[in-house]
Amino acid sequence: MALALLLALLALLAAGYVGWRQWQQKVGVDTAVLSTMDLLNRVNALEHKLDSLKGGGASLAQRLDAADQLDRSLQAAQQSQGDRLRQLEDAVGKLSENTLSARDATLLDETESLLRMARERYELFHDAQGAAAAYALAAQALAAVNDSAFAGLRQSIEAERRALLASQPTGQAQALAMLTTLRGMLPTLPLKPLDAPASASSTSAWSRIGRALAGVVSVQRDNGAPLAVADARFARELLALDLAQAQAALLAHDPKAFATALQRADAGLASQFDEHAESVQQARNTLRQLIDAAPNNAPVQLGAALTELRNLRAVHALSNNPAPAASATVPAHAAGAAR
Repeated sequence: MALALLLALLALLAAGYVGWRQWQQKVGVDTAVLSTMDLLNRVNALEHKLDSLKGGGASLAQRLDAADQLDRSLQAAQQSQGDRLRQLEDAVGKLSENTLSARDATLLDETESLLRMARERYELFHDAQGAAAAYALAAQALAAVNDSAFAGLRQSIEAERRALLASQPTGQAQALAMLTTLRGMLPTLPLKPLDAPASASSTSAWSRIGRALAGVVSVQRDNGAPLAVADARFARELLALDLAQAQAALLAHDPKAFATALQRADAGLASQFDEHAESVQQARNTLRQLIDAAPNNAPVQLGAALTELRNLRAVHALSNNPAPAASATVPAHAAGAAR
């Protein structure tokens, strides 16, 4: 009986052990299955991610290709824009050159016209002051020309302008005022006195004869002798005429006629008026001052600057337009070949 109980207990223990082992195996299998399912899920998720990454990579590659194409198109557009910009710059440069050359040509025409007008004014009217003003305007117009080749011409213009200014009296208005004052003094200037009679205290025979003949015969000299009282007005009018001629010559910018009229007036004062009178001496001093201040009689030689300007313009025209000459030689060669 005891043996049977022992065997039953052993059998029960063996059955329990087997059942526990089976339960352990089942639990292990379930755990493995769950782990496998989890791994499968993860693998599937990774596959989905890989697929999405592949799609993103393809999309990114497409975007990169599109960006590359856009970049190439932008580069082409930029190059085309750069070409257009260079063409525009060339066109603007040519336009500015044409505008500048036209402006320079206008200024050179103005300079030439002013120089020609100044020369004609000086030659026709002896107006050195007006000619010098025209030369100053010509120098200003030439200074605005954007070409260094005309720098020497400006010096020539300035030299002729200074020569014109040096040929004129420094104070024309003052000289006119002095001549007007002299003409106003003429009625008050004393003439040379008549020949003085012999002294009353002389009782010689020749003195008595002279006094007796003085009322019958009157002897006068024409060369340097005093005029009769009736001719005093004529002497003053001659002197006034000389002074008026001096004024007219001064206004006409004729230095030679101006100096000649002053010298005639001074000679008239010396021969017909009383040199011992203070007013006559003052008038002669004034005339000497005017004679000393008279400009040089030598005329100013003008035209060198105008000739230089024309030569420079001709040289520039030949240097800027060489093509017509070359094209003119081509038909000549062609005609010779045809012959």
